[in-house]
Amino acid sequence: MLRIPVIGLPIAATNYTGAVEWILTHAAKADRAYAVEAANTHVAALARHDPAFGESMRKFDLIVPDGMPLVWAVNTQLPATEKLTARVYGPTLMLETLLATQDRGEFRHFLFGGKESTLTKLKQSFTTRFPGTAIAGMYSPPFGEWPADEFDRVCEKIRTSGANLIWIGLGCPKQEHWIANHKNLLPPGVYFGIGAAFAFHAGEVKQSPPIFQKLGLEWAYRLAMEPRRLFKRYFTYNTLFLYHLLRNKS
Repeated sequence: MLRIPVIGLPIAATNYTGAVEWILTHAAKADRAYAVEAANTHVAALARHDPAFGESMRKFDLIVPDGMPLVWAVNTQLPATEKLTARVYGPTLMLETLLATQDRGEFRHFLFGGKESTLTKLKQSFTTRFPGTAIAGMYSPPFGEWPADEFDRVCEKIRTSGANLIWIGLGCPKQEHWIANHKNLLPPGVYFGIGAAFAFHAGEVKQSPPIFQKLGLEWAYRLAMEPRRLFKRYFTYNTLFLYHLLRNKS
């Protein structure tokens, strides 16, 4: 799959169909852990600005363009016949993967992260929407500092569930660091840094309207919904993304 550098991050020039095909192919291999990230401007700018996060992202095997600004940046480096027409939005990629694994017993899903109540809502929702898809297990880790044996506990739960599609909802950058730092020790499968998708699909947080998403303004909608929590993130990292993008072109 073609990768296009966007401020140093290798973004896959792909759509949902290509991403899901890659995911299922590698999940079926059962040879090692693979890492997938849906990157927006925050992820891209943080990877460029924070050396530790950049090092973690270099361990990811597939990085898809979650934000429209990344799609636009990728398209500037592609011929007209190969330009992307839409982003690969993380929460939708999750749904597309669940849909593609209906009635396919070789694929099993595991939900890791968030509150127990959120995971329960997720499992109920996915079981209803995708009745032929196997949700093999879920685990809500403890709040605060984890005990020393937490990693072994998580691995055992994933391994005994037989899952090979593992969705990590610990929030960015914690989930990316966790996947990258443990990648060589994790049970075989495809691991996703999925962020807010858990809250979206559990019905706890509203997603932005499609028109905002298409125009690359999802950040504005989410900022309006959660100004105190998200102002610093969007102001800082959207600015950094634009700065590095323009600097790379100069």
